[in-house]
Amino acid sequence: MTYENSTLGSLLSAPEIDRIAKDAIRNRDLSQEDLWNKTLKQLREEHFFSGEIVLGMDRLYHAARTGDWYYPLYSEEECREDEARRGVSLVWFPSDDPKADERPYILLVPGGGFVNVWNLTEGWPIGAQFNHYGYHVFILTYQVTGDHKLLEKDLKDFSRALQLIRKEALHFHVCPDRYITCGFSAGGYLISLWNTEKGYPSFGLPKPRASFPVYPFISLKLDVSGDTPATDTDEDRRNDIRLYGCSVWEAMNTAYEIPEHAEGFPPCAFFLAAGDELVNPEHSRTLARKLEALHIPCRLEIGPDGGHGFADGSGMCMAGWTKRAVDWYESLQT
Repeated sequence: MTYENSTLGSLLSAPEIDRIAKDAIRNRDLSQEDLWNKTLKQLREEHFFSGEIVLGMDRLYHAARTGDWYYPLYSEEECREDEARRGVSLVWFPSDDPKADERPYILLVPGGGFVNVWNLTEGWPIGAQFNHYGYHVFILTYQVTGDHKLLEKDLKDFSRALQLIRKEALHFHVCPDRYITCGFSAGGYLISLWNTEKGYPSFGLPKPRASFPVYPFISLKLDVSGDTPATDTDEDRRNDIRLYGCSVWEAMNTAYEIPEHAEGFPPCAFFLAAGDELVNPEHSRTLARKLEALHIPCRLEIGPDGGHGFADGSGMCMAGWTKRAVDWYESLQT
């Protein structure tokens, strides 16, 4: 079945996927927007979203029909203690490739500015593509609400995801210690932060085999360049506390300033566009230079056109980056 001529609302209202449907774009009620009644074909033609959302929806429904696809990361009791944990989950997309069991699995982390989680464009369609290239995929929906130390909570979500996969490794047909991370924008920051002392070493978990940050936010110092503490607004200060639990000026002296804490990184392949209007490409360039100085394998691909949020890059120069990512990783294994 093709979903091209189905409305977004009809697809996200189906009982088969009700556990994840509300988090198609986490923390955003799509039913209240005009796009709810548009077909996926219209959404593509009118450029509401980037990426092959038809492919993603098809893969999600296929997974849901197996009855074994959605894994909450917190118990009901834990969710009652903190409602922000409700919906924190993994969606499992196993590949049909018989060799996928031998390869690292991919933990996929969509972006959304720590306000949303864009599963609709940066989760399900990307997972479907990595499946096609022979990789099992887990898509993480993480916390985006709360007013204190959100990044610490997201790292805990990250660790919960890996611990669940390790515990159920035989069921998932994966080697528990072999995984690749892939993250977009804010998710790119999370997977990069995971490679510092705040991430896998702190939780006693194995290092990723590789990371694929896609138009990632990386450096606090770059973000506040030209500003001073005196220029911070009350909203700036609240947002700093929300993310870091302290001011950005304090946070940049810790591993939150990722380029200065990159010694534990795995090989990395970055994908972004030169015209990115939200995250300056210098973020990726800065980290890439640091990795090269540390003799950590690194690939930096900056498309000559396009902006932020291109997802799978369809219809632009970044099309096919998912295949180039896994090809690059596999070239390191020879």
